[in-house]
Amino acid sequence: MKKLFLLFTSLSLIACGSQNNNDNALMASIDAKEGTAVYFSTLNENGSPEPKDTVLVKDGEIYLPLPKTDYQGLGILKLENNANGNVLFVYENEKIEGEIHADSLSKTDLKGGDNQDLLQEYMHFLNKQQKAGKALSEKFRNPELQENPELASQLNQEREAFIKKENDFRKELIQNNPNSLVAVMILSDMLNMNSSSLPEIKNLYESLSDKAQNTAAGKRIATYIKSNEATSEGSMAPDFTAKTPDGEELSLKDAMGEVTLIDFWAAWCKPCRMENPNVVKMYKKYHEKGLNIIGVSLDKTKDAWVKAIEDDQLDWYHVSNLKYWNDPIAKMYQVRSIPSTFLLDKNGKIVAKNLRGQALENKVAELLGE
Repeated sequence: MKKLFLLFTSLSLIACGSQNNNDNALMASIDAKEGTAVYFSTLNENGSPEPKDTVLVKDGEIYLPLPKTDYQGLGILKLENNANGNVLFVYENEKIEGEIHADSLSKTDLKGGDNQDLLQEYMHFLNKQQKAGKALSEKFRNPELQENPELASQLNQEREAFIKKENDFRKELIQNNPNSLVAVMILSDMLNMNSSSLPEIKNLYESLSDKAQNTAAGKRIATYIKSNEATSEGSMAPDFTAKTPDGEELSLKDAMGEVTLIDFWAAWCKPCRMENPNVVKMYKKYHEKGLNIIGVSLDKTKDAWVKAIEDDQLDWYHVSNLKYWNDPIAKMYQVRSIPSTFLLDKNGKIVAKNLRGQALENKVAELLGE
C-alpha cells in the first residue's frame, strides 16, 4: 500500500533555531544521543519539503519553536544519521508534547491540537493495518492457490474486506473532519491506493472546507480529479493500440464486444495472478454471450508475459508495450496499481472500474441482460 507518508523518507535539511518560551512549540522526550541534530521542515506550495530549523537533543529532550499559521501546517522531523524515516505532525498554534522513539519512529506519540490528535489516530490505525496486511500477504504465498480456486476466492474476499475496512475508516475521518489538513492527507492516500472510484473521491473532496481544498495538497487533488475525468465512469474509454504477443498491432476498438473488460495486470503481480482464475471462469461463462477481454500487461519482458498467459490460460486479447510502469496506456488510464480494471458497455462507455471476483461477474451479467 502506498501512503502519503512514504513520500518523505529522504530529507536533507539545513538551518538553526533558538529556544524561546511560548505555547506554540513542540516539546518532546527523545531516546537519542546528547547533541543529536533534529531537522525540521514544512511543505511548500509544490508539496516538497522546505528546511525551517535545526534543534539539538539536550538532556533527552528537544524544544522546537513552531511557525505561526492561519490554518494548519504539516511538520516533518528527521533525526541526524537515522534512516528509519520521519516523524510527521500537524501544527496549529498550540503546544505539542510527547515522546519520540528514535529506533522506532512509528511508535512516536505526540499530543497537541485536535488535528494532531487526529493524525495520531490515523497513524495508529495504519500501523495496525500494516501488520494485518503482512499477515494477509503471507497467505497469498501459499503454493496451493494456483490449483485451488476456492481457496483463492476465499482469500480474495478476505482482501476485499481488508480494503473495505480501510476505506471506510478513511471516509469516516474525512467526513467527520472537513476542515482538517489530515482529511486532505487521507484523501491523498486514497488516491495513491487507487481503491476508490473517481466519483467517490470527488464527493469527498467537495465535502472539504474551502481552506482544506485550497491547501497545496488539496489543489493537487483537484488537478487529479480534473485529469482523471476522461477515464471516469460514464466517460467514453480512450482508444489505444499496442502489440500483441505475436507482434501484431491491436486497438481497443478492434477488441470490443457487447461488454469489454480492460484488464491491467502483469506476470510479476501476485494479486493479479490470484484473480486470474476468477476472470478465466467468468470469460468461459460469458464470452459466447458477448464478453470480450483485452489484457494490458505492465511486464518488462516478453518471455515472462507470454509464459503467464499460457500458465494461467488467459485465452483472450492481449497487448503490451513492455514498459513496466511507464506503459503509455496505463498512464492514459491513470493506472497507479494493479490489478486495475475498466468495464465498458457496447458503445465503449466506462460503466465500472476496479471490480473483482463476484462483483465483477455480477456486473457483466447485468450488462448482458442475464
